[in-house]
Amino acid sequence: MRAVVVRNYGGPEALLTVEAPAPEPGPGQVRIRVEAAAVNPVDLFIRGGGLVLHGAPAREQTGMGCDVAGIVEALGPDVTGVAVGDRVMAASTWGGFGRDFGPYADQAVIGVDELAPVPAEWPAERAAGLPLPGLTAWQCLDILDLPEGSTLLVTGAAGSVGGMLVQLAALRGLTVVALARAADEEVLRAFGAQYVVDDVAKVRELLPEGVDGAVDPAKLVQAAHDAVRDGGGFVSVVIDGVPGEGRGITSQVMWAHSARDQLEALTGLVDAGKVTVRVAATYPLTEAAAAHIRMAEGGLRGRVVLLP
Repeated sequence: MRAVVVRNYGGPEALLTVEAPAPEPGPGQVRIRVEAAAVNPVDLFIRGGGLVLHGAPAREQTGMGCDVAGIVEALGPDVTGVAVGDRVMAASTWGGFGRDFGPYADQAVIGVDELAPVPAEWPAERAAGLPLPGLTAWQCLDILDLPEGSTLLVTGAAGSVGGMLVQLAALRGLTVVALARAADEEVLRAFGAQYVVDDVAKVRELLPEGVDGAVDPAKLVQAAHDAVRDGGGFVSVVIDGVPGEGRGITSQVMWAHSARDQLEALTGLVDAGKVTVRVAATYPLTEAAAAHIRMAEGGLRGRVVLLP
């Protein structure tokens, strides 16, 4: 099989396409034939050695990728609940990213507990595009646990995680203040945002006491924290995104985890037309470096997806 790996942490040039035998699934694992693998910001973080900078041991080779969709082609010992030929997707963090090969590949080994079924009619890029942004948004909202009618600030609201947050928060009955460019207002209002602002300072103009909670995919950190009312909640999705404590605000960094029930619920919302998965661009597997460059440029309005 072909696989994209990193052997020396660095920029996009660190991504290597190598040939290797098909991986064999172990206990609790399946092997899938990869149809699509989406690119996430965490992939760029890992490629650059971010985990090592935060205390993880360096590896001679690191397999790349997290979000994946494909067809089950082999089962590990004692695996139940899934069959060869099933179409599945996952936000795969098997081994805490400490693996030689990941979903940027023709074939990938995935933990069976990470899998959820994919509707037959879904294009592969939609299936690969849903898991991590959807789970991240869902779990951020669970952390805040805001009651219906509460106000929520979403920074970077036009991005993949931000867009999911706006849609899911609106479905939970929250009043969403979306921070994004003016050009994105129409889409974000269609997603359910009640307010769209192009400057985080304008949040206090709309809501002088501040919002009840904020999720900060845009990494504004303190500026987003300042928009939260005293005693509110703040969630960051990046490891270095926690502002200074103060005013009784509860701040937390979250790392999304696999949750089949949540992923199945998200699939149902997409099927019902209540949540949209956007794909901005697709690349061949061998052009993973170009996909990372595009991701790093920012301004995306949907997922970047690799298609083996």
